[in-house]
Amino acid sequence: MKKLFLLAVAMMTVCAVSAQNELIAKFNEGVEAMNNKNYTAAISAYEAFIDKGAVSDDTNVLANVDQAKQYVVDCYRVLAIRSIKSGDADKTLILANSGLEKAELFGKTQAVPVFKSLIAKSYQIKGGTAFNNKDYATAAEVFAKGYEANPRNTDMALNLAMSYCESGQFDKGMEVYRNVAAMNPSRYADAIAKAKEMMGLYTINQVAKFQAEGNNDAVIEMADKMLAEDPASALAEKIRLQAYNGKKEYDKVIELGDTAAMAQTSEEDKSDVYFLIGAAYNAKYNAGGNKDAALKDKAVEYLNKVVAGNSVEAAKGAVADLTTK
Repeated sequence: MKKLFLLAVAMMTVCAVSAQNELIAKFNEGVEAMNNKNYTAAISAYEAFIDKGAVSDDTNVLANVDQAKQYVVDCYRVLAIRSIKSGDADKTLILANSGLEKAELFGKTQAVPVFKSLIAKSYQIKGGTAFNNKDYATAAEVFAKGYEANPRNTDMALNLAMSYCESGQFDKGMEVYRNVAAMNPSRYADAIAKAKEMMGLYTINQVAKFQAEGNNDAVIEMADKMLAEDPASALAEKIRLQAYNGKKEYDKVIELGDTAAMAQTSEEDKSDVYFLIGAAYNAKYNAGGNKDAALKDKAVEYLNKVVAGNSVEAAKGAVADLTTK
């Protein structure tokens, strides 16, 4: 019985050595394929090695398992980069998503941003056709997936924001523009400037739409929302004042007027606000039968502050009319 036991131990040792040699051979197969730039074959070999080596008690095998995991991630990264350079967005998405899954599974977190960037670029390419064809609803749907993967891709973020605005999703577009505008100015200065420019443009367009509908309350609601996001928003102050003027709530125009004027950054915009304030005092003066001299004086005071922009001549005419009464 003792001899049989020793023979069994010997056979188990041989099998263990044989299994370990097979594992080493599979790892080396992956190394060879990787050196020959056959990354697909390398991934297959490494993953086979990982599956069997992960349950080994041999510390050397386990060390190689960890190295093989890194190599798998590296191979997916190389393949995905090759694919995006060739312009194959669909293939890149498959490779980058697979690489991302492996990087997260294997704990190789340093590779995660690379794969997310490649995923974003793939969606940027895929959404570009719809965007260029002005199919903004489709473009927004595609770009949104890329933006989720990598919001620091500012070219795509700006295209996404524009696609939202052009497809009638104003609030979503503004949210993306605000996110870009809040990025680090030392790295994203051009994108920030563009975001702010487009925010102003689309806000003005939206205001014009509401004004055409006679919906001043919608303008006020929009302005209040803008001011909640940015209390120093000159544009929000101005459009809110215009809306109250449109509603003929002149007391509200007068109440908010000075704050709105101080928020403006150009003489033209300040003059536009001063004109609204002066016109509000003038309207109250006329409504009172031209009897309240204090209202008249206030109207003249503010109208005389209109020194730039498109309202200069109208302000001068109103002052001339007031001073003859």
